[in-house]
Parts: sequence; structure tokens; C-alpha cells
Amino acid sequence: MKKTHSPPTKMALSGGSLCCRLSLQRIGLFQHNWKSTGYYFPNTYLQSRLSPCRQYKASDSSQGIGRHVSSRLQVANVKYENFLKRKFPKFYKLYRTFTEGFKLLFQDGKEVSRIQTRLVTGKVTWEDLPYREMERLRQFRRDLIKAIPLVVISIPPFANYLVFVLMYYFPRQLLVRHFWTPQQQLEFRGFYHSQRAGHTGAVLQGILDTGYQVKDSRLQSRLQDLCTQVQNGAHPKVADIHGVRALFSGPPLGMKRMNVEHMRHICPLLFLTPRLPGFLIGRRLNSHALELLLLDRALRRLGPHQLSDSELKQACYVRGLNSDDLDANQCREWLSQWLQVTAPLRGSEGSLLLHSMVLLSANYPRRFSGQ
Repeated sequence: MKKTHSPPTKMALSGGSLCCRLSLQRIGLFQHNWKSTGYYFPNTYLQSRLSPCRQYKASDSSQGIGRHVSSRLQVANVKYENFLKRKFPKFYKLYRTFTEGFKLLFQDGKEVSRIQTRLVTGKVTWEDLPYREMERLRQFRRDLIKAIPLVVISIPPFANYLVFVLMYYFPRQLLVRHFWTPQQQLEFRGFYHSQRAGHTGAVLQGILDTGYQVKDSRLQSRLQDLCTQVQNGAHPKVADIHGVRALFSGPPLGMKRMNVEHMRHICPLLFLTPRLPGFLIGRRLNSHALELLLLDRALRRLGPHQLSDSELKQACYVRGLNSDDLDANQCREWLSQWLQVTAPLRGSEGSLLLHSMVLLSANYPRRFSGQ
């Protein structure tokens, strides 16, 4: 009988397959033995151990490094703050005010960006904005103009130490409200209001001097009586102010008819610089008057009773009243009277709104009871 021999290649393949089967059986027995003893290695683990090369994702590696660096930085920052708190408590207070101020400024920036997107896309118009959003936009623009130099100084490495020095020596001149402590906010608001109140007498005298140009004797008498009443310490009624309303839309006290010197005394009421050419001062005053008028309309839609105590005080302060020494009820009463004055005003009567900042705030709340 003739024997037949398998080709060598076939024998090699069968030997390889036999070894593969034996290896798999050993792996199965190994896994079974570990199961029986209470230790279990899943197949994925064994496959990963037996795999000739392990595969890593670049994104997983980078995320792991990023988390590690971030956690180390957080730990270092906590240690640094604790060191400052123990060794330099005053400097630590400035440091916390600075960091929290940037957080608040960044949050306001995000909110303003969201509102601006709605305005640009046409989802809402400026006139239809809610009161709080309109006020946030108005205040953020002013804060941003003042904060830009501080942000630019802080960009270079280690420049924040210079900012700390500036914060310590010139907080009122260089910093915005986000970087003020609560005590500084009260102090600086009082300082700015004292500067504003210093022009009250000049504004009243300017109204009296201009009143002599009024040809209507009846309106001239009403205007003089109103100014004399305020100069003598009385608080005017809404009807008294509305009685001379016509004089603030045309000559001689309309926005485009006032003399430049009188406008320069009105600028500090809105914290504007008077050191500009006359035509620029007139444009800026008119722009701010229209802005306040739209803000009042939004506030009437919301209702003053919906404002918190801090929002009430801020609303009164913006309109010329030093509200830090007043309680919430007094602020609400004054703001209600202010809205009664500005409710019927049109855009061409912005001058009366600006002058009301003096007429309504000069003697409040000295003789407000019973008005």
C-alpha cells in the first residue's frame, strides 16, 4: 500500500492551528480558574494584555494632561491664596476684590453679548427691551470704557502686581464698580454725588436768568416761582413742573436752545465732562436724555414695585438722588414721582427730564410729606 505524505506547508498550518487551539484552551482554563477563586479578568482585559500593541487616542491623552495641569494649578492657587491670607491680609483683600471683580465683569460681558445678539438679529428692538436688560447695557458701556485701560495693563506677565498697586492708590479714578469693596462703593457714590450736587445752585440760577427771556408773562412767573421754591428748600409738586413744560421743548430752555454755559453745568448731573465744544455737549446731553426717557418707559412697564432694594437705590442715584441714606419706601415714593413727571414727555422734551434731576432731588426728602 502506497503511503501518501502531506505537503510540509499543510503540516505547518495544521501545527499552527493546533498551537492556537491549545493556547485558547489554556486561556479558557486560566480564566475559569480565576473565576473559581473569586478573581475574574474579563476577556477584554486578556485581549488587551495579549495584544501585540496597545492603541491610544490622542484626544484622551491630551485631555488627561489638561486635567492634570488644571488640578495642579488649582492646588497651587489655593496654596497661594492661603499664604496671602496668613501673611498679607490687606493685600489678600485687594487680591480677592480684583479676581471677583473680573468674574463679575466677565459675567456682565456674557449677558450683554447675549442681549446684543438679540438686537442685531432683530428679535427685539431697543425700545422693547426689558428694564433690567436696558439698564445692564447702559451701565456696561460706561464700565467698559473705564475698564479698558485696566485690562490692557493686566495683559503682560506679572503685570497684575502693578494693577494691585494702582488699585490700592487710585481705586476711584482707575477702577469700575466691579473692583470696589462695599465700603468703597458707598464712599465713592457719596463723592460723585457731592460733585453733582455742587452744580445744583448754578443750574437753578441759570433757569432763573434764562426765564427773563420768556415773553409769556404767565409762564415766566410760573418758572420763577418754581425755581424760588426749590431755592428756599421746598420740594415741588408734579403739577408745578408740568406747568412750565412748554418752555423746555422750545426757546429758551429747549435742548437746542440752551446756552453753552448752562449746558456745561448740566453735564456733571450725568457724570459727563463739560470740557468739550458746545455742539458736542448738546449732542451728548440729548443722547443721554433720550436714553433715560426710554429707560423710564421700560421701568413703567415693569413697575417700580418689582425692583429690589439695591435696584431701587441705583435707579434713584442714576436720576440725580443720593439714595444711600434713604430706605426702600422713600426711594420708591421718589421714583414714583419721577415717573409721573417723565411719563408724558416726548423726545423733544428731554431738557425737562435733565432739569428735573435738580428740581426733584435738591430738597428730597425734607418736605416731601403731604405733597
